Parts: sequence; structure tokens; C-alpha cells
Amino acid sequence: MRIVFDRGTLLLEEVPPGLVLDDIPGVLWDPRVHAYRAPARFFYALLAELRRRGVPLPDRPLPKLAPPTGFRPVSLRPYQEAALAAWRRAGRRGVVVLPTGSGKTRVALAAMARTATPALCLVPTRALLDQWVEAILEIYDGAVGRYGDGERTLGPITVATYASGYRHMARLGDHFGLLVVDEAHHFGRGWRDEALEMSIAPLRLGLTATPAPAKDENNRAAFLLGPVVFELEVGDLPGFLAPLDRVTCRLRLDRDERDEYDRLCELYRGAYRAFLGNHLGADWEDFLRHAAHTDEGRRGIAAWRRARRLLAYPRSKQNALAVLLSRHRAERTLVFVADNETAYAVAREHLIMPLTCEVSPRERQEVLAGFRSGRLRALVSAQVLNEGLDVPDADVGIIVAGRLGEREYVQRVGRLLRPRPDKRALLYELVVEQSNEAWLAARRGQRHAGRGRSAA
Repeated sequence: MRIVFDRGTLLLEEVPPGLVLDDIPGVLWDPRVHAYRAPARFFYALLAELRRRGVPLPDRPLPKLAPPTGFRPVSLRPYQEAALAAWRRAGRRGVVVLPTGSGKTRVALAAMARTATPALCLVPTRALLDQWVEAILEIYDGAVGRYGDGERTLGPITVATYASGYRHMARLGDHFGLLVVDEAHHFGRGWRDEALEMSIAPLRLGLTATPAPAKDENNRAAFLLGPVVFELEVGDLPGFLAPLDRVTCRLRLDRDERDEYDRLCELYRGAYRAFLGNHLGADWEDFLRHAAHTDEGRRGIAAWRRARRLLAYPRSKQNALAVLLSRHRAERTLVFVADNETAYAVAREHLIMPLTCEVSPRERQEVLAGFRSGRLRALVSAQVLNEGLDVPDADVGIIVAGRLGEREYVQRVGRLLRPRPDKRALLYELVVEQSNEAWLAARRGQRHAGRGRSAA
């Protein structure tokens, strides 16, 4: 009997007569090729089950690439060492949850060095691809492969964007023994999952600051990467992250803005209530799918989007931002907004550099270098700075508005937490009273550690 890697799956060929395989999880009969087939990720579990049944297997796929050599020692902080130890105890499968800025990448680098098996690191963006390659080369003397941003080079240690990993895993899935997934919360609910299904790698390490809720039964990340094996929050790392003060600035809409906002909210709520009345047990996602098929639903969603745009940068936020930027003109400041349109508006009004997805990688690196050196004192971004990107040390953050809720908030806070002697970071959040912004800010204030105060 043979197990053959076939475009991200396993083909079980020359099965001995009388051997029943239908009862093995993941194994299905494929009538197109008259053979049993299973997702590649089941390889080692399938191998163990066949051995238990006494089936000889002279031919089986192993990682094609030779083990990497040339790693230099990777020093870890005590909590990073504890995270790596927890991952090892869990069978070297699982997700490590650490705050942004606490050094999750170092945990992954140590895992690569200590397992000494061919490793593929999946990252969400091209900017992070460059960042991970640079981090690996600091502790590794061998060649680093790259898949993404027009490159397709393979090495014992390879970094790929999610999109490239998904596109090429049918060919790469039997090359690696370790999968490292940065920002692992993106997996478990969508098309990206197939990339993890198509790899035989038995060792899997997910990294995130914002895991999916444990009660989320629809999330498959635990099956693809393993469960959360280690988790710390900002308040658990005194001395390793900069202390943070939070200031919530509660603002009011002008009369015309308030009238328009209330009108839009009523349109949206009417459509949502009508939908829930006819669809018991439905949720927001169900409403979004349904809304496109009715006039009332389309009007409700359009009103909801216009209301969000109004909250993103009303006149009170414009005035408050001007005051805060003037107050902190001598400090390195990050301004977070909800969308690129607002980012460019802020950039024009205050002559600060915007960082958006439309900025080229070369220009982005020049901008970050200018911010690091102090030549640029402020940056404004909608989403580019939210996740993973290694932002130079900043002292002040101003959240004008957001789009993605709790997860986005945690990522943004992490941009300020890189420690420095005598540093105390400061975060302002601009929220409109009598809106969902105020309710979300109050909930975050109860949950997150650190001092905070409110300003009207």
C-alpha cells in the first residue's frame, strides 16, 4: 500500500483487499480515480492508524526539503520561553497568544531553530513578508525562500503571504514539517483554511494577540493549528511592555450631524427589526446576506454605512484631533482612522504622512525610517498599522475611529507598548456620545488593564 501526496491531498493506493478505510476520520472514496483520498493534514494521524492496524507502508511522503542548518542561538524572555515550553508540551501544535509588541516573532524563531525541520511561515501581507525575512536572517545563516509580491523562491525556511500560500500549497504541501501562522485569528472560518488542510506538516504554531472566542463553535482553527496553549494579556507583562495611560474623549455631534445620524440609525434599525421578526434566531451576518435581496434591506445597509462614515470624522473629532496634535507636536504620534478617505483628509489638514495600502513598499519603508529617526513626528493610517507591521517606537496614539471592533483596538494599542527607559505611553480615544462608539469604549475600559480617564 502507498500514500501519495497529490495536490494537497493524500491518495491511498494499492489498498490490500479486505482493508476497510471508510471508518478513518478524513478518508473518503474518490470515484474519479478509484482510490481513497484524505486531506494532507491527516497524514501523520493516518499513518499512525494504519500502523496500528498492521498495514505495511513502504512508500510515504515526508517533508521533501532537507532540515535547515545554520541557526544561531535565539534568546528569549521568561514568558517567551514559557510559551515555547507550553507549545512543546502540547505536542508542538497550538496557538500562542501574546500582546502586540511582546515579541511573538521571537517565539516562532526559537521554534524554528529548536525543531530544525523545514518550516513555512504564513503571513497576511507583503509588508510582513519582508519583515519576517529580515527577522529570520538575523538568526539564520541559510537561504530564506519567499512566496509573494511577485517572488517564488523556495528554501528550508520559507515565508509566504496567505494568498501565495493558498495558491501554491498544492505543490508545496509536502515540503515542510513545521507551519508557522502569523496573525492566526484570520484562520478557522474561511477560504484561507484550505491552505492549512493541504499541508502534511505535523508541527503547527499559530501566533496572535486576538484569538477567536473559545465559545465560537464555528471556528475551526483548533483543528487546523491546535488549541490555545499559552495566553497572556498586557496587564500580565509589567516591566516588559511600556505602561499605558488611556484617555477617552467624549464628544458631541453638531445639531445637523445628530439629526442626520439619528435618521440613518432609525432607517437601519427598522430594516433590522423587520428582518429579525421574520427570521427567528438569525444574527447580523444573516441580515447582511439577506439585505442584498430586498429594497428595505438595501436601504437599511446603506443607512448603516452612511451613519458609520458620519461617526468616522465629524466636526468635533476634527477639532479634537487638531488640539491633540498641537499638544503633542514634539512626540512621535500615531493617528488611527476608519478608512483611507479619512486618512487622506487628516494628512491634508495637518500635513502628516498617510500610510495606506496604496503606498508602495519602498515608500512605506522610507516613511517608517523617517518616523524612527524622528524626521517624521506623526503618521496617520486606517488599517496598515493595525496588524503585525513592526512600527518604530511611538509615544502617543490617537484613535479617531475604527472599523473592526475589539480585535482592531488591541492591535492598535500594541503599537504603543514597545518599552523604553522612563517611557509611559498615552492613548486617546475619540468617541461620540449617544452612539455605539461610547458603549464599546465603556466596555473596553472595563476589560483592559491600565489606567484611564475620561474627558468631555
